[in-house]
Order: sequence, then C-alpha cells, then structure tokens
Amino acid sequence: MRTTQSLSITLPIEMAEMVKAKVASGEYASESEVIRDGLRTLAARDSVVERWLREEVAPAYDAHKADPTRAVPLADGMANVRAHIAKAKSRS
Repeated sequence: MRTTQSLSITLPIEMAEMVKAKVASGEYASESEVIRDGLRTLAARDSVVERWLREEVAPAYDAHKADPTRAVPLADGMANVRAHIAKAKSRS
C-alpha cells in the first residue's frame, strides 16, 4: 500500500522562496521535507491549542456559567491570555 500521495500546491512567492532557500541551505533535502516539517509543526501547535481549550478554557467557561460573580475583568483576562500565548511560544 502506498504511504505517500503527490499533491500540487500553490504558494505565495515569498513562501515558495522560503521553501527553496531551506533546501538550498542544506537544512532540508527536498521541498517536500520542508512542507512535511511545517505541517508537523502546525499539527503540534494545534494539539497544544486543543489541549488548552479542553483543560483550561472549557472548565473556566463552565465555572463562569455556574457562578458569574467569579468573572475576571477583561483587561486582566486579556493579560492572562497574552501570558499563556507567550509561554506556549517559548516552549516551541
């Protein structure tokens, strides 16, 4: 059984040049490897976001619905979100 599939994609010129530069530098052996690595990175990021939504956001939403008096002011909430994003980016 075949484990790969050939695709034809269209990229903006800047992205296509980035892919070619990664191959030309020797960092990757082929354009396909660059795209595969990018997709793996995207999947990992999506997994982190999904886990955060499931483990932190959903329980916070449920707690707020159960007791709205526990609400956090918007500015404080946004600061917490920014801190969480910065922390997640530093782990990647």
